[in-house]
Amino acid sequence: MITLTKIQSELKAPKNQYNSFGKYNYRSAEDILEAIKPLLLKHDASMVTSDDIVEVGDRVYVKTTVSFKCKDGEAKSIGFAREPLSKKGMDEAQITGSSASYSLKRALGHMFLIDDTKDPDSTNDHGQKSKPKTKASTKDEDLF
Repeated sequence: MITLTKIQSELKAPKNQYNSFGKYNYRSAEDILEAIKPLLLKHDASMVTSDDIVEVGDRVYVKTTVSFKCKDGEAKSIGFAREPLSKKGMDEAQITGSSASYSLKRALGHMFLIDDTKDPDSTNDHGQKSKPKTKASTKDEDLF
C-alpha cells in the first residue's frame, strides 16, 4: 500500500504538549489526528476509529480500532489501554475517556509508525533512580 507508506513517511507529529508534573514533552492523540487529517485529504484516503469496552477477568480495557482506506488497499490497527480502578480527581467517565485517548494514541502509533521510544512511558523512572554501580571486587573472598 503505497498510499499508507507515503502518509507514514510524511507524517510529522511533534511532542508539543508539556507535562509540568512529570517535566516531559508528549504528543496527544488529538495532536496526531490533526497532523494526519491534511495527509488523508492530500492522498485521497480515509480513516475511521471506533472503541469497544473489553472485560478481561475483573479488569476493563478500552480497545480502539483504526481503519484506514485508500485506493490501493485497507489496513487496520488496534490499541488497548486498561482502565485504572480509580484515579484521583476523575469520575468514571473521565477515567474511561482518558483510557480511550491513550488506546487511540497507541493504535495510531501502530498504524502510522510513530516511534515513541523517547516517550516518557519508556524513559520515566517515576522517581526510582537507580543507584550508581560500584566497581566489582576481584577478590575471591568478596565473591562468596
